[in-house]
Amino acid sequence: MVSNVPKHLNFITGNANKLAETRAILGDTIELRNQSLDLLEIQGTVEEVSIDKCRRAAEAIGGPVLVEDTCLCFKAMNDLPGPYIKWFLQALGPQNLHKMLDGFEDKSAQAVCTFAYSKGPGHQPIVFQGRTDGRLVPSRGPIVFGWDPCFEYQGKTYAEMDKAEKNKISHRGKALDKLKEWLHLWIDYR
Repeated sequence: MVSNVPKHLNFITGNANKLAETRAILGDTIELRNQSLDLLEIQGTVEEVSIDKCRRAAEAIGGPVLVEDTCLCFKAMNDLPGPYIKWFLQALGPQNLHKMLDGFEDKSAQAVCTFAYSKGPGHQPIVFQGRTDGRLVPSRGPIVFGWDPCFEYQGKTYAEMDKAEKNKISHRGKALDKLKEWLHLWIDYR
Protein backbone atom coordinates (compact mmCIF):
# COMPACT_ATOMS: atom_id res chain seq x y z
CA MET A 1 0.00 0.00 0.00
CA VAL A 2 2.88 2.40 0.66
CA SER A 3 3.75 2.44 -3.07
CA ASN A 4 0.27 3.83 -3.75
CA VAL A 5 0.88 6.97 -1.69
CA PRO A 6 1.25 9.91 -4.09
CA LYS A 7 4.24 12.16 -3.44
CA HIS A 8 2.62 14.95 -5.43
CA LEU A 9 -0.52 15.65 -7.40
CA ASN A 10 -0.71 17.13 -10.87
CA PHE A 11 -3.67 19.48 -10.55
CA ILE A 12 -5.11 19.95 -14.01
CA THR A 13 -6.43 23.49 -14.26
CA GLY A 14 -5.75 26.66 -16.17
CA ASN A 15 -7.70 28.72 -13.63
CA ALA A 16 -5.30 30.65 -11.40
CA ASN A 17 -8.03 31.35 -8.80
CA LYS A 18 -8.92 27.64 -8.46
CA LEU A 19 -5.23 26.80 -8.13
CA ALA A 20 -4.68 29.43 -5.42
CA GLU A 21 -7.74 28.32 -3.42
CA THR A 22 -6.83 24.66 -3.72
CA ARG A 23 -3.26 25.30 -2.58
CA ALA A 24 -4.50 27.42 0.35
CA ILE A 25 -6.95 24.74 1.49
CA LEU A 26 -4.59 21.78 1.05
CA GLY A 27 -1.72 23.63 2.73
CA ASP A 28 1.25 21.33 3.18
CA THR A 29 -0.82 18.12 2.99
CA ILE A 30 0.75 17.24 -0.38
CA GLU A 31 2.85 18.90 -3.06
CA LEU A 32 0.47 20.30 -5.66
CA ARG A 33 1.84 20.81 -9.15
CA ASN A 34 -0.17 22.57 -11.81
CA GLN A 35 -0.67 21.67 -15.43
CA SER A 36 -3.10 23.15 -17.89
CA LEU A 37 -4.60 20.75 -20.43
CA ASP A 38 -7.32 21.36 -22.96
CA LEU A 39 -9.52 18.35 -22.24
CA LEU A 40 -12.72 17.39 -23.98
CA GLU A 41 -15.62 17.51 -21.52
CA ILE A 42 -18.48 15.12 -21.99
CA GLN A 43 -22.06 16.01 -21.15
CA GLY A 44 -23.52 14.32 -18.11
CA THR A 45 -23.74 14.56 -14.36
CA VAL A 46 -20.94 16.29 -12.48
CA GLU A 47 -19.65 12.90 -11.34
CA GLU A 48 -19.61 11.55 -14.92
CA VAL A 49 -17.89 14.70 -16.20
CA SER A 50 -15.27 14.60 -13.42
CA ILE A 51 -14.48 10.90 -13.78
CA ASP A 52 -14.15 11.13 -17.56
CA LYS A 53 -12.00 14.26 -17.32
CA CYS A 54 -9.79 12.54 -14.73
CA ARG A 55 -9.28 9.48 -16.95
CA ARG A 56 -8.37 11.68 -19.94
CA ALA A 57 -5.94 13.74 -17.84
CA ALA A 58 -4.24 10.64 -16.38
CA GLU A 59 -3.72 9.31 -19.92
CA ALA A 60 -2.36 12.65 -21.15
CA ILE A 61 -0.01 13.14 -18.16
CA GLY A 62 0.93 9.49 -17.76
CA GLY A 63 0.76 9.74 -13.96
CA PRO A 64 -1.23 10.85 -10.94
CA VAL A 65 -3.74 13.65 -11.54
CA LEU A 66 -6.31 15.67 -9.70
CA VAL A 67 -9.11 17.35 -11.64
CA GLU A 68 -11.95 19.53 -10.43
CA ASP A 69 -15.38 20.36 -11.73
CA THR A 70 -17.64 22.98 -10.21
CA CYS A 71 -21.41 23.25 -10.55
CA LEU A 72 -24.03 25.74 -9.57
CA CYS A 73 -27.45 24.12 -9.26
CA PHE A 74 -30.66 26.12 -9.08
CA LYS A 75 -33.45 24.33 -7.20
CA ALA A 76 -36.14 26.11 -9.26
CA MET A 77 -34.56 24.69 -12.44
CA ASN A 78 -34.20 21.11 -11.16
CA ASP A 79 -30.45 21.59 -10.57
CA LEU A 80 -29.65 23.23 -13.89
CA PRO A 81 -27.33 24.73 -15.05
CA GLY A 82 -25.24 22.35 -12.91
CA PRO A 83 -22.00 21.35 -14.66
CA TYR A 84 -22.77 23.77 -17.51
CA ILE A 85 -22.57 26.88 -15.32
CA LYS A 86 -19.29 27.90 -16.97
CA TRP A 87 -21.08 28.62 -20.26
CA PHE A 88 -23.91 30.55 -18.62
CA LEU A 89 -21.40 32.60 -16.64
CA GLN A 90 -19.40 33.37 -19.79
CA ALA A 91 -22.55 34.45 -21.62
CA LEU A 92 -24.18 36.46 -18.82
CA GLY A 93 -21.39 37.44 -16.44
CA PRO A 94 -21.80 37.38 -12.66
CA GLN A 95 -23.71 40.68 -12.79
CA ASN A 96 -26.57 39.10 -14.77
CA LEU A 97 -26.54 35.47 -13.68
CA HIS A 98 -29.22 36.05 -11.02
CA LYS A 99 -31.65 37.12 -13.77
CA MET A 100 -31.97 33.49 -14.80
CA LEU A 101 -34.21 33.05 -11.76
CA ASP A 102 -36.30 36.21 -12.29
CA GLY A 103 -39.40 34.18 -13.13
CA PHE A 104 -39.03 31.93 -10.09
CA GLU A 105 -39.89 32.53 -6.46
CA ASP A 106 -37.24 30.06 -5.29
CA LYS A 107 -33.76 31.60 -5.53
CA SER A 108 -31.98 28.78 -3.68
CA ALA A 109 -28.85 27.32 -5.21
CA GLN A 110 -26.31 24.70 -4.33
CA ALA A 111 -22.62 25.07 -5.08
CA VAL A 112 -21.06 21.69 -5.84
CA CYS A 113 -17.36 20.94 -6.20
CA THR A 114 -16.15 17.55 -7.35
CA PHE A 115 -12.50 16.56 -7.32
CA ALA A 116 -11.43 13.33 -8.98
CA TYR A 117 -8.06 11.68 -8.36
CA SER A 118 -6.41 8.95 -10.40
CA LYS A 119 -3.03 7.41 -9.69
CA GLY A 120 -2.47 7.10 -13.41
CA PRO A 121 -3.63 5.67 -16.72
CA GLY A 122 -5.99 2.73 -16.41
CA HIS A 123 -6.83 3.38 -12.74
CA GLN A 124 -10.37 4.07 -11.56
CA PRO A 125 -10.74 7.70 -10.40
CA ILE A 126 -11.74 8.38 -6.79
CA VAL A 127 -14.26 11.19 -6.28
CA PHE A 128 -14.39 13.76 -3.44
CA GLN A 129 -17.41 16.06 -3.43
CA GLY A 130 -18.46 19.06 -1.37
CA ARG A 131 -21.76 20.94 -1.39
CA THR A 132 -22.80 24.30 0.05
CA ASP A 133 -26.41 25.52 0.09
CA GLY A 134 -27.05 29.17 -0.60
CA ARG A 135 -29.00 31.41 -2.92
CA LEU A 136 -28.51 33.36 -6.10
CA VAL A 137 -28.52 37.14 -5.61
CA PRO A 138 -27.57 40.27 -7.56
CA SER A 139 -23.77 40.64 -7.54
CA ARG A 140 -22.11 42.04 -4.44
CA GLY A 141 -18.41 42.29 -3.83
CA PRO A 142 -15.43 42.11 -6.19
CA ILE A 143 -16.00 40.47 -9.57
CA VAL A 144 -12.76 38.50 -9.55
CA PHE A 145 -13.63 34.81 -9.37
CA GLY A 146 -16.47 33.20 -11.31
CA TRP A 147 -19.89 33.42 -9.72
CA ASP A 148 -18.61 34.29 -6.22
CA PRO A 149 -20.30 37.73 -6.30
CA CYS A 150 -23.79 36.28 -6.85
CA PHE A 151 -23.72 33.17 -4.60
CA GLU A 152 -24.86 34.09 -1.10
CA TYR A 153 -24.27 31.95 1.97
CA GLN A 154 -25.81 33.08 5.27
CA GLY A 155 -26.11 36.75 4.25
CA LYS A 156 -22.75 37.18 2.49
CA THR A 157 -21.70 36.40 -1.05
CA TYR A 158 -18.53 34.39 -1.50
CA ALA A 159 -16.98 37.56 -2.96
CA GLU A 160 -17.75 39.50 0.26
CA MET A 161 -15.95 36.94 2.43
CA ASP A 162 -12.24 36.94 3.10
CA LYS A 163 -10.48 33.93 1.62
CA ALA A 164 -10.08 32.03 4.90
CA GLU A 165 -13.78 32.43 5.75
CA LYS A 166 -14.86 31.28 2.29
CA ASN A 167 -12.49 28.31 2.28
CA LYS A 168 -13.97 27.01 5.56
CA ILE A 169 -17.55 26.83 4.28
CA SER A 170 -17.24 26.58 0.51
CA HIS A 171 -18.06 23.64 -1.70
CA ARG A 172 -14.37 23.50 -2.71
CA GLY A 173 -13.23 23.54 0.92
CA LYS A 174 -15.61 20.70 1.82
CA ALA A 175 -14.45 18.56 -1.13
CA LEU A 176 -10.79 19.20 -0.33
CA ASP A 177 -11.37 18.34 3.35
CA LYS A 178 -12.48 14.89 2.15
CA LEU A 179 -9.38 14.63 -0.07
CA LYS A 180 -7.13 15.66 2.84
CA GLU A 181 -8.73 13.06 5.11
CA TRP A 182 -8.14 10.39 2.46
CA LEU A 183 -4.52 11.50 1.97
CA HIS A 184 -3.92 11.50 5.75
CA LEU A 185 -5.21 7.93 5.94
CA TRP A 186 -2.58 6.95 3.40
CA ILE A 187 0.16 8.96 5.11
CA ASP A 188 -0.76 7.57 8.54
CA TYR A 189 -0.68 4.03 7.12
CA ARG A 190 2.99 4.52 6.18
